[in-house]
Amino acid sequence: MIFDRFEEFAAALAPHSALAGLDLGERTIGVAVSDRIGAVATPLETIRRKKFTLDAARLAEIIAGRGIGGVVLGLPFNMDGSEGPRCQSTRAFARNLARQSDLPIGFWDERLSTVAAERALLEADTSRKRRAEVIDHVAASYILQGALDRLRHLRAETDR
Repeated sequence: MIFDRFEEFAAALAPHSALAGLDLGERTIGVAVSDRIGAVATPLETIRRKKFTLDAARLAEIIAGRGIGGVVLGLPFNMDGSEGPRCQSTRAFARNLARQSDLPIGFWDERLSTVAAERALLEADTSRKRRAEVIDHVAASYILQGALDRLRHLRAETDR
């Protein structure tokens, strides 16, 4: 099921389940995963996109192998907050993915996640070649970490 409101996505998640974060691009899908307590996002891999069925099959392998309980998909808003063609493409991908899986799917504003990932890789003195190899799944970890931080905040509010 797809949730536009992050609070509804949070409510649909099973407790103590890992999450996957996806940075969807035209040619690649960056994948990051969390631990089961939802504290840390870790970059995992970059999937070279072929066609949806093959991409979804690889995602299903990751989901099954890591015990993933929900998917956070980066939504590429324009800088002014409006939705453009890339948002429409991401929403279409989410609809197709929801047909393949019953996991909750939530969106996270991914503006500047790739910029932040690039900056972190530059600070780590990563070579240009290596940056190109890892940028997508590092960006996915920025997306997922933002979502994990928000989830932690929402849970703290409900515990009061």
